[in-house]
Amino acid sequence: MGDMEVTVKEEARAEIKIWNYVLGYAKIAVVKCAIELGIADTIENYGSPMPLSELATALRCEPSRLHRIMSFMVHDRIFKQEPINQHTVGFSSTPLSRLLIKRGEKSMAAFILLMSSPTCLAPWHSLSARVLETGNNISPFEVANGKDIWSYAEANPDFRELFSNAMGCDARLTVQATIEGCPEVFDGVESLVDVGGGNGTALSLLVKAFPWIRGINFDLPHVVAVAAKSDSIENVGGDMFMSIPNADAVFLMWVLHDWDDEECIKILKKCREAIPEDKGKVIIVEAVLEEDKEGDELGGVGLMLDTALMAITNKGKERTLKEWSYVLRQSGFTRFNVKPTRAVQFVIEAYP
Repeated sequence: MGDMEVTVKEEARAEIKIWNYVLGYAKIAVVKCAIELGIADTIENYGSPMPLSELATALRCEPSRLHRIMSFMVHDRIFKQEPINQHTVGFSSTPLSRLLIKRGEKSMAAFILLMSSPTCLAPWHSLSARVLETGNNISPFEVANGKDIWSYAEANPDFRELFSNAMGCDARLTVQATIEGCPEVFDGVESLVDVGGGNGTALSLLVKAFPWIRGINFDLPHVVAVAAKSDSIENVGGDMFMSIPNADAVFLMWVLHDWDDEECIKILKKCREAIPEDKGKVIIVEAVLEEDKEGDELGGVGLMLDTALMAITNKGKERTLKEWSYVLRQSGFTRFNVKPTRAVQFVIEAYP
């Protein structure tokens, strides 16, 4: 009888889970809708529980439809409902809703808008074809959009801005987690080159936290051309496969996971050439997949990121500790250490 009860409960849970797969797109669609309407911004600025009628007026929305969207998000604990008086309830912010504020300090809104854009959603329809193929490194992104993601961004300014904003919002969260969790990593580093630094968000946060550092923001010429200018940061355009500006340390955040092992080794060898043999190091901020660790929520995010890289990049992947060890040893690094942060990424210090 006991085994039968367990089976019935498992089947009931499975049915609920399959409905979440059937309608899984609804969550990202509703959250995207909330960002585009500015719901989180409006409720946060209101300062107290906001009635539906006032929220609808402020957003110029049809009240009954807005109520359905808000009911979904309250159930998903994005917002909470609180009584205003005996007859009225209002909507209040939560730590989760504050991540949806468009210009919030810890906002992930830009990343959600990127990944929910038609350009980034279309590749997922070709994931099974990607898994079936052998010897073909054309990504589903390229199949759907006609160019790889880097060429597409260069040719499409609107997408380039969307991509740059998304990387910037992730950088704010990840760099802050790195600064708080591993400040010792930057001790004694007087010059730091951020390879693939984009619009310079990550490097600007690092030099603000560690003002003794002279920063070099290094990326493709068309990327650094629109990066913010600063007295403590020099923007340099170039190709990381050809050469990297010299510095005490090289910083790579969410760069190496875009490439296969062979290309990673090429990049890391150029990094090794750019740092002093005696005191130089390469600081890598990336996910480290942990094998056979079920129930780990951050680990689950890492696995989702790995799948996203399969859909969006030609050769990218997240790596296990064993895989990181391989590319670092093959690049000529003699030792490295790995430090966790509160983010999905780890900090890897690699030494010549």
